Amino acid sequence: MAESLDKLMYSFVMEDVLKGFFIYVPPGYVACVYDLGRGVLKKVLTPGLHFKIPFWQKAKLFNTQTLEYSISREFNPENERAMGDIPIAAVSEDGKRLGVEGTILLRLDVHQIPAIWQTIGEDFIAKIIRPTVRSRIRMVASRFQMEGIVGAKRDAVETELKNELERIFYSRGIYVENVLLSEIASVQEFSRTAEK
Repeated sequence: MAESLDKLMYSFVMEDVLKGFFIYVPPGYVACVYDLGRGVLKKVLTPGLHFKIPFWQKAKLFNTQTLEYSISREFNPENERAMGDIPIAAVSEDGKRLGVEGTILLRLDVHQIPAIWQTIGEDFIAKIIRPTVRSRIRMVASRFQMEGIVGAKRDAVETELKNELERIFYSRGIYVENVLLSEIASVQEFSRTAEK
C-alpha cells in the first residue's frame, strides 16, 4: 500500500513539476509564450521540446497548417470558436436572394501569431474571420448576376472573393490560400433542402 502511494506521489510530482518546465510543440504547430513580466513574447517556439519558467510563463499552441473554413449546412453555429459557418445569404446584382456554401483555406503567418494573440486573442475566428467572410461574400455576390455566379463567372467570383479576403486578412497575419465555392443556389432551394 505504501509503495503504491509512493509511486502515485512520484508520478504526480514528475507530471506537475516537469511538465511545468517544458512545452512540447508538435509538427504543424508553434507555441506563443506569455511571460508575466514581459507579456506575449515576440519569438515563437517551433516544433520540438522547449524550456519555460513554470508558474511565470504560459505557452499556447497555434496551428500553422492549412485551416479549412467550411461554409455548410452541417455547421453547428452554437460553437463560436469552430472553423466554419452556416450558408451565407446574399443578394446578387439582379436582386435575387441566394445562399452560398464553400470552403476557404486559410493559414496563420508564423511570425505574426504573437501579434494575433496579443491584439485579437484566441477567438480570432469569431472576431475577425467569420464577420469578414460573411461581409465579403455578400459584397462580391452583389457585383454579379445570379446566372453568372452559378455558371460561367464562378471562377471570377472565387478570384474576386479571394482578393477581397486577402486585402483584409493579410495585414492581420492570416493568409488566404484558396476560395472554393461548392454550392450557390436560391434561398428557397436552401430552405427546401433544410426541411427534408
